[in-house]
Order: sequence, then structure tokens, then C-alpha cells
Amino acid sequence: MTTPDQGATTATGVAGTHGDNAATPTPRRDDSAGSGLCVVVGATGALGEAVVRRLAPGRPVLAVARSQEALERLQAEVPGIAVCAADAGADSFVETVQTAVDRPVRLALFAAGLSVAGSIDAIEPSGLARAVDLKVGGTIRLLHAVRDQLADPATLVAVGGSLGFEPGPMDAAPGAANAALANVMRQASQLYGPRGLVTHTIAPGPLDTPRLRAFAERRAAEAGQEPDEVYADYVAKTSLGRLPTVEDVAWLVEMLLDPHAAALHGSVLYPDGGVRHAVG
Repeated sequence: MTTPDQGATTATGVAGTHGDNAATPTPRRDDSAGSGLCVVVGATGALGEAVVRRLAPGRPVLAVARSQEALERLQAEVPGIAVCAADAGADSFVETVQTAVDRPVRLALFAAGLSVAGSIDAIEPSGLARAVDLKVGGTIRLLHAVRDQLADPATLVAVGGSLGFEPGPMDAAPGAANAALANVMRQASQLYGPRGLVTHTIAPGPLDTPRLRAFAERRAAEAGQEPDEVYADYVAKTSLGRLPTVEDVAWLVEMLLDPHAAALHGSVLYPDGGVRHAVG
């Protein structure tokens, strides 16, 4: 774990109470100068890295991922960021990230992806449980890690997926985990909104990434198709005629830092290229 070389003094966390009887909001630190920390979990994945690269030129960033080696590679390519190796699937994540946070937090982004794939016929039930623990438990762990060190304003963003709202027959883990994530984020909006924390859920459709290609290969193997056929099916479901990119979603994350984005508090945003056809 390293700290950013940005000439800033170390920020001390503000104590707060979060027991069952908690009623008083945690004191907030003004971030009108835009110096608050952006904590990006899943920073070495395709989407997380795109967000780090987009935010880092103008804001202090703490990049969080499991692999120290991958984080060091990212830090070499994006000078000035801080890195923290922590497993979002373990409860020890909370203390590790708390220790790494050196100033008030402007953005807490959970963008860790899932590696569990397959239909309910093919998936191991324990794999489904691990998927929910990572996406939902990981988001809650991130919230616990930063809740006593929030800037004013502060934003919590969780990246889920459209399969949580329009499930497919071959995507048990993303469908179940992202549906549960949306539910928990709605709870967070009600619990933390009165305390001044703005929450957003981003539910992209399939993004044009190497991970999607890998998913297509596994899905093709189960369905008896060619991987290119499966990938073409993803594209065909968009009305845009192409899959969104991680850079598209990174732009959206940055947009949510605008103070006026508070009007979208508690909402789900769908940067999916027109995959979702439902009205309302």
C-alpha cells in the first residue's frame, strides 16, 4: 500500500456512530475545492482502470484491488495515484481501506467484476453465493470503510448490470447478484441520503471488454455455439448497433460528481446502448 505524492497533508477520519440506534449524521468535511479522495474498488479491471485514468489527472485517487502486482503496474502508468491491495470479498477489507484513506472521501466507487458464469443448471450453488458476497457484501464493506470519512458532498456509486433487471437464462450469477445489489443500494439511499451521502447504481449492459469475450466463450461452450456467435448476440440486442465501452461508463461516473447529479440520488442508470426496452 502506498500513498499519493500530491503534497497534501494526511486527513484524519471523523468519528461517527453506526450502531442500531444511530441517529446523528457523521460530521462532513467541505469538498468545495474538489480535493476529496476518489476510492475506486476494482481498479485493475477494465472499467475500474478506465475510471482511474479519467479521474486521476484532476483528483486524488485511491485504487483498490486484490493484486498488489497489478496495482503497482497501474501506478507506474498513472503516476500520483495511491494504491491499496485488499480483497472486497473479505471482511478485513474494511480496516485495510480505512487505513489507506488519508483525506475526506468524495467518491466511493465499487466496480469489481464477477468471474462466475453459467446458467442455474451449470453453476455451482456456492459460486452463486460467492458472487452475491462479492457484489453486495463488497459494496457494503466499501461503505463501512468510508462512512466515517466522507467529504461534503460525497457520492457512493455501485456498478451492477442490466441482467439484474432483465435476467437471461445463461447468466445466473450476474442476474441474482446485480438484482440484490440494486436492492441494497436502494436501502443505502434511504439510510444515508438524510446523512448527505448521494447514491447511484449504474447498470450497464455488456461492455466491449476482454472479460466479455471470456464470458462469451464459456457461454458458447454451454450452449453449443461459437464464441463469435454469442458475442454477436450481445451486439444485436443493442439499438445502438455497438456495445458501450468502459470509457463510456467512466464518463458517466465522472458526471455523477457534479453537484447537480444529486437530483439522481437513489436511481439506477442504464448505459447499455439501448438493450433495455421497457418503458419506466
